Amino acid sequence: KPGVSHPIQGLVTPENAGKWGSVQPSASSQFGWSTLDAIYDYSRTHNILFKQHTFVWGSQQPSGNLTEANVKNWIQSFCSRYPNTKLIDVVNEPPPHTTPSYANAIGGGTDGNWQWITNAFTWARQYCPGAILILNDYNNIEWSPDNAHFIDIVKKIKAAGAPIDAVGAQSHDLDHPSVSFNTAKSLIAKLHNDTGLPVYITEFDISTADDQAQLTTYQQYFPFFLSTDYVKGVTIWGWIYGETWDQAPDSGLIRNGTARPAMTWLMQTLGRPQP
Repeated sequence: KPGVSHPIQGLVTPENAGKWGSVQPSASSQFGWSTLDAIYDYSRTHNILFKQHTFVWGSQQPSGNLTEANVKNWIQSFCSRYPNTKLIDVVNEPPPHTTPSYANAIGGGTDGNWQWITNAFTWARQYCPGAILILNDYNNIEWSPDNAHFIDIVKKIKAAGAPIDAVGAQSHDLDHPSVSFNTAKSLIAKLHNDTGLPVYITEFDISTADDQAQLTTYQQYFPFFLSTDYVKGVTIWGWIYGETWDQAPDSGLIRNGTARPAMTWLMQTLGRPQP
């Protein structure tokens, strides 16, 4: 990062391919690793970091009766196959946003001590000991109530012994008209200060067909991300226009084969070649 002590390094993360339900459609089916293999192999060949998204979530999980043994087997199998995974969204979108159907089977404690989340982190550390373990959520740097609730979860699982290394902020609402840059900066700082953990911007997407509006937002946020030592990384959630997450259809940075102004500016800022 310019202005801080460590250099910029590339990172790739799967979107749907890393979700448990994409790898194992049902509790009784075999694992299908082919898409994840391709992404992981690409990261190794090109010397870039590989980030897993995600182990435990309340959506896109295998069908059927999932038990603690199933969850452990999924995490252990992943970690054995991809031992150089650098970062992991261990639990994604905790309540009230989503709740896994098997939360009680892996410890329970929702709206209490969150034991199921602590256990998920414990198993992730056991099987992927070299990875940075992240609790990931949305709205936690855009809206104060979500920020406070998320911080409360982090504090409780830390007190219970969860080996959590960082917090993730998806950041899908940074382009919401009611979310100001100053609000987001304040809530990012609070997320770090109140948890004592570094922050990863995990799913950054500025969805607008207006090139200038997208560029302006990138020029607001990226200098802050790059100069703030507790913001450790940013993942852009898709970059080809028309092929990104369907709730952010205009977020792509390459449109009809041409870099949009935000992409041109970002590559210049990072000292990288134009695509």
